[in-house]
Amino acid sequence: MSGDQPSIDKEFAAEGRTLDTLLGGRVRLRQPAEGYRAAIDPVLLAAAVPARIGERVLDLGCGVGAAAHCLLARLAGVHVTGLEVQSEMARLARDNGVMNGWADRLQVVEGDVLEPPPDLAVESFDRVMINPPYVPADRGRPAPSAAKAAATRESGATLHDWLAAGLALVKPRGGLTLIHRADRLDEILHELHGKAGALRVFPLWPAAGRPAKRMLIAARKAVAGPLVLGPGLVLHQADGSYTAPAEAVLRDGVALEI
Repeated sequence: MSGDQPSIDKEFAAEGRTLDTLLGGRVRLRQPAEGYRAAIDPVLLAAAVPARIGERVLDLGCGVGAAAHCLLARLAGVHVTGLEVQSEMARLARDNGVMNGWADRLQVVEGDVLEPPPDLAVESFDRVMINPPYVPADRGRPAPSAAKAAATRESGATLHDWLAAGLALVKPRGGLTLIHRADRLDEILHELHGKAGALRVFPLWPAAGRPAKRMLIAARKAVAGPLVLGPGLVLHQADGSYTAPAEAVLRDGVALEI
C-alpha cells in the first residue's frame, strides 16, 4: 500500500466504512460498516457470468460494486457498467474501482431500475448480472437500517421489475445471470417464460444433504432451449469450513460453469 493509505483508512473508519477483501485479497472493497455488507453471493454471481474479452456487462443494483469488481478481477478484457440508486453506494463503487486499478473499465451510473437512465441504452449489453433484493415487501421483518432494507427487501421495484429491466437492456441472444433464493425459483421461471430460454439452474447447497437456499440462474434472451438443472455447488464441509470447490471460487477466482 502507498504511504498515505493508513490516513485514508482512518478517514473511512471515521465515516463508518471498512476496508475488506474478496478473492483472497485480489479485490479490495470499501463498504459501510453497518447495514448491508457484501458477503459471498456477489462473488458467486460474478463467477457464474461467462463473459468474454471485449464484452460489456451490466451489474443491476451494483451497490459498492462487489460483483462488478470480482468480474473485473477475473476477466481483464471486460467492461462493466453498474446501476445503483443510492448515491453513497455508487460513490463507493467508483472509489473501489480506482483503488483496485480498473476505473477505466468500470462505469457507475446512478438511477432506478424502474426507470433506467438514458446512459443505459436498450439492448446495449452483452450480459446482465443481477443480485436483487431477495425478500418481497410483504414478507419477513424489516431490516434495522434503511440501507440494508434497500439491498435485501423489495420496495418500489419487484422481482418482475428487476428481470424486466435486465431483459430490456441485454442484447438479443445475450446472457442474463442472477442469484436468488431457491424458494422463489418458480417466480423467476414464470417471469422468464417466453422471453428467455436455454435456462440453467445451479443450486448452492449450504452443506451436503441440506436443501439449497440460494440458486444461480442463467438464461439467454430470445433463445429457445430446454431448462437444465446443474449439479450445483456444496459450499460448506461438516465443520463449517468451505469445501475445496467453493474455496477455489471464493478465494482463487475460479469461474463457475453452471
